[in-house]
Amino acid sequence: MTTAGTLTRADLSEALHRQIGLSRSDSAKIVEQILGEMCDALARGENVKISGFGTFVLRDKGERIGRNPKTGIEVPIAPRRVLTFRASQMMRERIVAPS
Repeated sequence: MTTAGTLTRADLSEALHRQIGLSRSDSAKIVEQILGEMCDALARGENVKISGFGTFVLRDKGERIGRNPKTGIEVPIAPRRVLTFRASQMMRERIVAPS
């Protein structure tokens, strides 16, 4: 069950507990381990692909010139690394198709 339309770590742990029968503490540990592995891989610069779900991709964006919308003054935007998510075709079909 999600809180206010948001799926949380606690919700994932509870789903593992209910559906697989693991203890609540073991379920919470597994969720933390999975998320930790994903974060560690991303921190090392690796992409994370979960088949049937999607891919988390790191992209390096170069420096560019932006414009302050209020004043119109040009300002440099520093180079940075961004994380993007690309849903798999299967996920896109599940989201678009009414259940």
